[in-house]
Amino acid sequence: MYLPQEIIRKKRDNIALTADEINFFIQGVAKNTVSEGQIAAFAMAVYFNDMTMDERVALTCAMRDSGMVIDWGHMNFDGPIVDKHSTGGVGDVTSLMLGAMVAACGGYVPMISGRGLGHTGGTLDKLESIPGYNITPSNEVFGKVTKEAGVAIIGQTGDLAPADKRVYATRDVTATVDNISLITASILSKKLAAGLDYLVMDVKVGSGAFMPTYAASEELAKSIVAVANGAGTCTSALLTDMNQVLASTAGNALEVREAVQFLTGEYRNPRLYAVTMALCAEMLVISKLASDLPQARAKLQTVLDNGQAAERFGKMVAGLGGPTDFIDNYDNYLDKAEIIKPVFAETTGFATAMDTRGLGMAVVGMGGGRRVASDSIDYAVGLSNMIRLGDEVYADTPLAMVHARTEAQWQEAAKAVRANISIADTQSEPTPEVYRRIGEQDV
Repeated sequence: MYLPQEIIRKKRDNIALTADEINFFIQGVAKNTVSEGQIAAFAMAVYFNDMTMDERVALTCAMRDSGMVIDWGHMNFDGPIVDKHSTGGVGDVTSLMLGAMVAACGGYVPMISGRGLGHTGGTLDKLESIPGYNITPSNEVFGKVTKEAGVAIIGQTGDLAPADKRVYATRDVTATVDNISLITASILSKKLAAGLDYLVMDVKVGSGAFMPTYAASEELAKSIVAVANGAGTCTSALLTDMNQVLASTAGNALEVREAVQFLTGEYRNPRLYAVTMALCAEMLVISKLASDLPQARAKLQTVLDNGQAAERFGKMVAGLGGPTDFIDNYDNYLDKAEIIKPVFAETTGFATAMDTRGLGMAVVGMGGGRRVASDSIDYAVGLSNMIRLGDEVYADTPLAMVHARTEAQWQEAAKAVRANISIADTQSEPTPEVYRRIGEQDV
């Protein structure tokens, strides 16, 4: 028998905790026998003294096991269960294409996603712009759609990693969110509770990334890879660029429209294509659905070209309550803003830098994201036809199309777009889409 305050004292004094001590504390969080004050004290002790890799693994496993851990054994899947998780960005719509593409190659992708946070868009908010799409199906429906479509993207249920919900809420109001150990456990406890065989992490780098520097993003990626593998789930990570909006769009219905156009081949933004293909190929290789990256890419291109990936996405949407003809008639179902017009540059030159976070906040300012959890979302607003870094800019070059409800809203967003895109006389060096891969051997 342990006492929560003695566990806190030990961590406060920078003494490593045992797996049993961590498990006892987290079970207490889940059962409400550990108070919010004790969670806050524990989080602050970890914030200042950090955790060893063994402690991080123990914390992640304890939080994963604080509620239901999905076991897919009874479903008799004839392929690996594999998923991807992103640290979030602006215009990061990869999940919507990626799940369907991997499913069409023989994987099963039961993806439990989140809502938008701060400047980053949320996969669930994007999917809820599809009329009828149910992000909280029963476990039976979740399993059925995963089996039949190969992919199901839903929200976190209350019985998955419930301890994380309490810990995160306390961290949020006690300035202890930005600690690598706590971030790692929070991300992985929810993902690993989904009963995955394999996981690929997409850790963003740049002005729209969650982590402030390349070094911090790399440290987080290494921590996640080490801890997930330590917890028994084969995991690798890619560091990908978020120094500019990833897709051509930012905003919920706009990004869903772009995802469908990507799957059908109507339009594929080159940077979005590069990152999506890199993540999908990594998923196929680590889950043994392909022997190497060239074979993986060839398989993925085939399912894009023959329509199988688009078909999987359509099956998922229909299976979770959305329209049965969504792929063919997406434009009839997605909400549109009243005012859609371009924002022009005020000077000539080249687009050399983007404050991607600032552009994300411009979308939030229009109602396309939340300032507080209770805010409702306007799915129609956002940005499209985004300029890319390196593009030449003239007085009549649109930096973006702003989709707004009112003229005043358009004016405010246009001002934000101009303020967050830098124009200079000389072209800047292009940034790579993918910086590096981090596998178990790199940590």
